[in-house]
Amino acid sequence: MDLYPLFNSLRIAAISSVFVFLLGIAAAYYIAKLPRIIKGVLDVIFTLPLVLPPTVVGYLLILLLGPKRPLGSFFYEHFDIRLTMHWWSAIFAVTVVVFPLMYRTARGAFESFDHNLEDAGRTLGLSNTYIFWRIRIPYCKQGIIAGVVLSFARALGEYGATSMIAGYTPGKTATVSTAVYQLWRTGNDALAVKWVLINIAISAVVLLAVNLLEKKERRA
Repeated sequence: MDLYPLFNSLRIAAISSVFVFLLGIAAAYYIAKLPRIIKGVLDVIFTLPLVLPPTVVGYLLILLLGPKRPLGSFFYEHFDIRLTMHWWSAIFAVTVVVFPLMYRTARGAFESFDHNLEDAGRTLGLSNTYIFWRIRIPYCKQGIIAGVVLSFARALGEYGATSMIAGYTPGKTATVSTAVYQLWRTGNDALAVKWVLINIAISAVVLLAVNLLEKKERRA
């Protein structure tokens, strides 16, 4: 049994989770300070990938990153780099699809933050950077960690956008989700079921971790 799809899925999910974590908390923090109308418009834009079909997201990414498209052609002509049909191409797709989960979770955590703590920090002469990383983030850590875990689980099972922008090449771009489809399509149900069970097991562990975090947060 070739374990490359599992390895590839895990590294794509892990790298994407790092990007989503940084982008999600930054967007949630700064957008919360914007005027209500602008905040509402950006909320819609950032949450849109959550409700769009993944294949639509993949198609939009191809329009942007394809070798004959604006960004894709720039990298191809100047650096001889194709942004599609590589294992790391899936990171673009997964980051876009998963970002709304982290953004909404982080925003909810920040909205529950006690701003009196922030005001008290300022009266003590603490910088905004210190307050953010040493007061706000620790206070909201349970919600943020839950967002990262959920993002990782969603990234691990992403198929639609990933298959369009990275394709399926055994040993190069294959992931668990694309492997299951290809095995089913070629009639190898026995191996497809094994991958399905592995995916279910990993997802169950992730969801269990989220439940434990939620219970810990309620007790706190």
